[in-house]
Amino acid sequence: MTTPGHPARLFLAAAALSLGVVGTALYTQHALGMLPCPWCVLQRVVFLAIALACVIGLLWRGTVGRTLAAGASLLLAISGMAAALWQHFVAAASASCNLTLADRIVGGMRLDSLWPDAFSARASCADAAVNLFGVPYEFWSLLLFAGLAVVSVRLLLPAQSNR
Repeated sequence: MTTPGHPARLFLAAAALSLGVVGTALYTQHALGMLPCPWCVLQRVVFLAIALACVIGLLWRGTVGRTLAAGASLLLAISGMAAALWQHFVAAASASCNLTLADRIVGGMRLDSLWPDAFSARASCADAAVNLFGVPYEFWSLLLFAGLAVVSVRLLLPAQSNR
């Protein structure tokens, strides 16, 4: 019998959340005109990578698969938190974020040319500094990455025995 903390459910929830976040980012970009900067686009890539790690965790049953997938998801979530913090405290204060680490990573993966509507930076970091419901957009991202990190840690913990 599966419980709410069952690894498959946690991996599925984390993957769905990650994909939903990217869908929401695309909606706010195309429907609300909130254009992404390179750091925004990099965070989209990280959310998709977390979703992929979680799908691998769903498919690769067993302790080794779960551990590798959860470990990768945790490292990616920490990377996403760092990107969100960097975007807010450093990049948003800069007039240009061209050729930053985020720009080089996304450009190196060629995602901006393969799927420009989703992965092409269309604003500077300063111009992309917007609020959603009064909270900086990147803080929403930070919060979601933190939640995914908690799920990843939970997946890395040994199963609790029934008492």
